[in-house]
Amino acid sequence: MGKVFTSIQANHEEFIRKQRIFFVGSAPLLEDGHVNISPKGHDVLRIFSANEVAYLDLTGSGNETSAHLIDNGRITFMFLAFEGPPLILRLYGKGEVILPDTPRWKELIPHFDLLPGARQIIYAKIDTVKTSCGFSVPFYTYNGERDTLQQWALNKSDEQLEAYHKKKNSISMDGIVTPIGEQFVNAKS
Repeated sequence: MGKVFTSIQANHEEFIRKQRIFFVGSAPLLEDGHVNISPKGHDVLRIFSANEVAYLDLTGSGNETSAHLIDNGRITFMFLAFEGPPLILRLYGKGEVILPDTPRWKELIPHFDLLPGARQIIYAKIDTVKTSCGFSVPFYTYNGERDTLQQWALNKSDEQLEAYHKKKNSISMDGIVTPIGEQFVNAKS
């Protein structure tokens, strides 16, 4: 059934590349802090090596993953087989937030299609890969990507997107300031 690896194997990479959705899990160290699980669509995930992955993170109504990475760095990626043979694959590691206009952004962004609403890159060093059976995961059929977020972002000016990020993406629901929030604090200084 389940197996544990120290890196992404070739068959894992092949499986990951076929997935149309993945999930990102994170949590603060606070005892009463909230665990966050975010679904990610579009072609935003990149595998850089057997122990390095990153995804282009698009604007959302919150920014919990970013806050949790600042708090403790822990991140988990989960991929599910909705078609074909059953499988659940998880990547465990430590992540960091890479903001636009930084040297690291300039290094990584050429690997992605820059989608409307892109706000940051989440980069992770993976130390554990775990597979499990996935026998109870139902079959689903992929019908296409939603373009709602991209259309929303295209209808905003840079100033409007910045104002939205400041209002909705600066502080987590547990009160942790995100890297986006730190930008606004530092801009005042």
